[in-house]
Amino acid sequence: MRPLSRRTVLAGSLALALTLGTGPLAATATASASARSASAPDAEALRAAIAGLPNADATAALVRVGGHEAWRGSSGVHDLASGRAADPDGRFRAGSTTKVVTAAVVLQLAAERRIDLDTPVQHYLPGLLSSDFLPVSVRQLLNHTSGIKAGDGFDDPYAHRFETLPPARVVASAVAKGPEFDPGRQQHYLNINYTVLGMLVEKVTGRSYASEATRRVLRPAGMRNTYFPGTDPRIHGPHNHGYMNRRQPDGTTQLVDVTEWNQADRWAAGDMISTTRDLERLITALFGGRIVPGPQLEEMFTVPADIEGASYSAGLQLWEYGGEEYWFKSGARYGYSTAIAATRDLSRTLVYSVNSTDAKDTTANPVVTAVVMAALK
Repeated sequence: MRPLSRRTVLAGSLALALTLGTGPLAATATASASARSASAPDAEALRAAIAGLPNADATAALVRVGGHEAWRGSSGVHDLASGRAADPDGRFRAGSTTKVVTAAVVLQLAAERRIDLDTPVQHYLPGLLSSDFLPVSVRQLLNHTSGIKAGDGFDDPYAHRFETLPPARVVASAVAKGPEFDPGRQQHYLNINYTVLGMLVEKVTGRSYASEATRRVLRPAGMRNTYFPGTDPRIHGPHNHGYMNRRQPDGTTQLVDVTEWNQADRWAAGDMISTTRDLERLITALFGGRIVPGPQLEEMFTVPADIEGASYSAGLQLWEYGGEEYWFKSGARYGYSTAIAATRDLSRTLVYSVNSTDAKDTTANPVVTAVVMAALK
């Protein structure tokens, strides 16, 4: 993975789930950080960013900008068949923003001294990693410096979208590949780190990951419309449909409805279903110190200093733009692109869900780019 530069535009990183890297756009910051943070959101620019949906890039967009002043907006359609307006409070697949919740659970357990961040995961889960692996600390799982490779999935995920791929099988396939690098030597963002952390949570607490995450994070943050679907392929409650471009046998592409999809293999790394309001509550409660105690919360704002190009912390990623630091996490599942972002003092927050038709593509989605640049200008 090419490390993010300080001039890389946030939009590209957010749209690509932060694992692929994108080139910088021509835009640069012209306003001072303090002026931008204190200013009201640019309502005209935000409306323009989500105008004209559905189009080739997205079918709907839900956006919440907060801080000193707030802006809320939605556009697009609930589904292409009916054409009715998108539900601004609709649920969606939140993808890798789930990692923020998982990190918070692990850090709570660290505060309770049930987990030591410097202790190897092999101590808690003996036999999970083979003898090919050096000791991998819990902290190295949190900040993606473990050296564990990605586990295998289905060759054609769409064709198998209603089948269950157990997380344990994904971990086993990753372990069988051996380490990518020695722990702590590099940083490589991968879901596998948080899949292992989900197993750690269950081993230490004796309860399911979903129940612990709900009890420790969702309820305290007031996330009443967020849940973990497990093997259920449906999104329950109000939601807007997700679509993706899929190549047909004749070589053409066609939009297919991918709203229903068994995402069990994403689990603690990306299986959460949420709303923009709930994700805004999450980042506000978390940064406000209401979820994770202060000493452990610092882990979420600490990037490894001894790894060149490192930008990931425990559950979040750092991006510096125009003299301001933003901490964010994106998520991309088929049909849905999501992100949460904020300054540490919460003077500016952003949450969006864009029903992008290329949510797992390797290029930045234009609607996502426009939303991010309008929100943070």
